[in-house]
Amino acid sequence: MQFSHPLMHNNFTKADMNAAIKLFKQKNIILTQSKYVKKFEKKWSKWLGVKYSVFVNSGSSANLLTMTVLKILYGKGEIILPPLTWVSDINSVIQNNFKPVFVDINPKNLCMSEEEIVKKVNKNTLAVFMTHAQGFNGLTSKLISFLKKRKVLLIEDVSESHGATFNKRKLGTFGKISNFSFYYAHHMSTIEGGMICTNDKKIYEIVKILRSHGMARESNSSVFEKKMIKTYPKLSPKFIFLYSGYNFRNNEVGGVIGLNQLNSLDKNNKKRKENFKFFLKLLDQSKYRTDFQIDGSCNYAFPVILKTKSLKSRNLFENLLLKNKIEFRRGNAGGGNQLRQPYLQKFVENVNLSNFKEVDHVHFFGYYIGNYPSLSKVKIKKICNILNCIKI
Repeated sequence: MQFSHPLMHNNFTKADMNAAIKLFKQKNIILTQSKYVKKFEKKWSKWLGVKYSVFVNSGSSANLLTMTVLKILYGKGEIILPPLTWVSDINSVIQNNFKPVFVDINPKNLCMSEEEIVKKVNKNTLAVFMTHAQGFNGLTSKLISFLKKRKVLLIEDVSESHGATFNKRKLGTFGKISNFSFYYAHHMSTIEGGMICTNDKKIYEIVKILRSHGMARESNSSVFEKKMIKTYPKLSPKFIFLYSGYNFRNNEVGGVIGLNQLNSLDKNNKKRKENFKFFLKLLDQSKYRTDFQIDGSCNYAFPVILKTKSLKSRNLFENLLLKNKIEFRRGNAGGGNQLRQPYLQKFVENVNLSNFKEVDHVHFFGYYIGNYPSLSKVKIKKICNILNCIKI
């Protein structure tokens, strides 16, 4: 179906294409990870406000590398995370043999409930893996203070919330590590790509090594490399594999596009914020949830959550959107309640779904539709008029 209001909108500009073409026209170009990847990492770090960033081939790879680093540095433990998140957040925890511990969400921001996190923290808790869902902030001062006091690591997934803030500080600067995605549908894109950010130099060095097969030379530290050569004299100096790593490198094309896209990110985010406030103002609050915590949020999509629990009304709603060619996704982030997904069943045998009422409501009655910088107020009004006309 050709949608009049698609879920995603192509945010690649002519300037992005020209930047890539200019790269291809260079003599003796290197297209694999090289100087433009490094320039993008440096520029991103400055924009975000962190010391170190590592560009990888996807947000999912960023998640997996993050959990691998935690396993190397801290060993075993429990990771608290939401069931309303992208599948790779959960898979990265499982694949590194951590125990996933799930908590319900706060309906006002679609992120993990602070109260539920506090209840689940125990002596085995290594980290809280906070997904800042759909542009909302999931942090509170109380939660940050509590985790610090209990010596529990905070890991942030900011894949859906580039530029969102808490206390006027960008999300992704609060945790020990933060992850971003540059997928086509997100705030900015490198076609496919992700970023791992930290202020911890040791984590930074290990992530760089893991990104490229676990090779010691990827640390870019001559002192460290000389030490490894001395430690392993029988190995070829350029092929010392310290960890069971991956090939999660991105490339120069992604680096060039990322540099160019970052130039427009703040401007585009400002428009998304304005769109979301206007959308909520027009939406019928008797039919839909509109009481979201939007302070500091930066939403790449419009969450549309029905107040009703009627399947009949839900079907009417979906048919209305399809009739008007408005593309949507049910369940909001990544398929709704992940606790209901087949892959997770053997890991959550004793989970009682009645303890996850908020995420289950979003699973069955929550949606999102596209919010992009080129969206006009006239178009937003038209969408809201369609949504508001349904009889629930």
